[in-house]
Formats: sequence, C-alpha cells, structure tokens
Amino acid sequence: MDYALSNWKTLIRFLDDGNVPIDTAENSIRPLAVGRRNWLFVGSQQAGERAGNILSLIESAKLNGHDPWAYLKDVFERLPTLKDRDLAQLLPHNWKPPTASASPETPASVPATAIAQAA
Repeated sequence: MDYALSNWKTLIRFLDDGNVPIDTAENSIRPLAVGRRNWLFVGSQQAGERAGNILSLIESAKLNGHDPWAYLKDVFERLPTLKDRDLAQLLPHNWKPPTASASPETPASVPATAIAQAA
C-alpha cells in the first residue's frame, strides 16, 4: 500500500493518456525489484551500479524489440573500436542489428573447401 500511495501519480498516468499501457513499465522493472534483495551483496557499490547499467540496457533492448543477447554481443564487439562521437549508435533505440552477410562468424561465409580441408 505504501508503494501504491507514494507512486500514485505515476500509477494513474495511463488514465490521462489512453496510449500508455497500464502494465508495460511495471512489468519490465518487476524482475529488478524482485531481485533487489538478492543484489544487496553484489560486491561493491561500483559493481551494483554496473549491474544496474547492464540490466537497464537489457530491458531497453527488449522494449525496442531487440534480442538482448544479440544486442549486447554486438555492442561489446563494436565498443572497443568505436569513436566517442559514434557511441550514440549503440544505444538500444538507435541500434541496428548487423547483417548476416557482414558477420565473419556465419557458416555461409566460410568456403566449403576450407571446411572440407579442416576435416
């Protein structure tokens, strides 16, 4: 009850705008709220902040329709070579998945002769 009363203005926001779904935000943060007690002993304040940042990226990726695993994998692969001015393209709302043909890890990009020689 205390939670509902202290967040009443936010909780009834969907009544002011019919486009705002009643449960999307609440459901997306539920795992974070439930796990909060488990993360009390994450190691340090800095580790807790890092975990919060990663979890925020994961939920933001989901809200933008991305597979969180593919998103984070691509971000962590591209991050070391990206210029500071280009970092915004890695944010979930700006991110574009890499094309399959551009990925050197895809089996289609490995010539069949190379596979046969390796066997």
